[in-house]
Amino acid sequence: MTILSKESEELKDEHNEGRKEMDKADRRFARHEHENRFLLKKSEDYQVFNDVFDMPTIMTITKMINNGTIKSVKSHFGSGKESKVYIAEARDGSLLALKIYLTVSAEFKKRLQYIAGDRRFSETKKGLRNLISIWAKKEFQNLRTAYKNGVRVPAPITVKRNILIMKYIGDKEGNPANILANSKDISASDYDEVIKQMTVLYQKARLVHADLSEYNIFKTEDGKIMLFDFGSAVDIQHPHSEEFLVRDIVNINRFFEKRGVQVLDAAQVVERILGIKEAASFQHKHLTSIV
Repeated sequence: MTILSKESEELKDEHNEGRKEMDKADRRFARHEHENRFLLKKSEDYQVFNDVFDMPTIMTITKMINNGTIKSVKSHFGSGKESKVYIAEARDGSLLALKIYLTVSAEFKKRLQYIAGDRRFSETKKGLRNLISIWAKKEFQNLRTAYKNGVRVPAPITVKRNILIMKYIGDKEGNPANILANSKDISASDYDEVIKQMTVLYQKARLVHADLSEYNIFKTEDGKIMLFDFGSAVDIQHPHSEEFLVRDIVNINRFFEKRGVQVLDAAQVVERILGIKEAASFQHKHLTSIV
């Protein structure tokens, strides 16, 4: 059954059902932890647990610990409407980012436009949990494609159900890298580098980020630019890829202009990202929305 055939009412019912199941899972987990100290047996380093950890998620993490994918889960360091991100430790002591997509989040029904029309994920089984699993898999594949094609992104490690594991971007003490929005030192070279990464993403990886802003771009300690949050990214053959690209350009230009950086005209950015030949055939209706 295609995603496009899903009805919003159906998703709403599934969301409500999910909340009920989450409440039940929370009660079961609390009882189970109290009686058997389940988590402490599996890992001494579990420090933060809240409603994101329903029983299926806990079991998935436990399997990852048992098979050596991770050694432990440590502190929480990032949140969004649809996910929470935790620091995990690998067997070799290095740090990883463990992203858990919330299985009771209503936000995912708003994300259908990024899946419908993507030939890689045009079909999925019915149900909110399956949709979330597809979303996690989609971000993993987008990251892997971008990474293999030379785009600066967190290296993806693995994905299982609603959990994505990637390389942690930050220092050894667990302090995450600054996002561009929080960086005090913003320069023209930063702008050039963001456009360069968008260009490599489009020309080499054949992807459009589709949700790019100063809030999902890292500026690392060594001054490098790195893109992240690739759940919304689409193949350039997606019917709305040009529209999404325009929106990304608008967001980036607006941010840098506010920081006093001189930006390129939107048409120039399109030309740089697509190349002169492709830019010449870029739909005029998109450009008129940003000039």
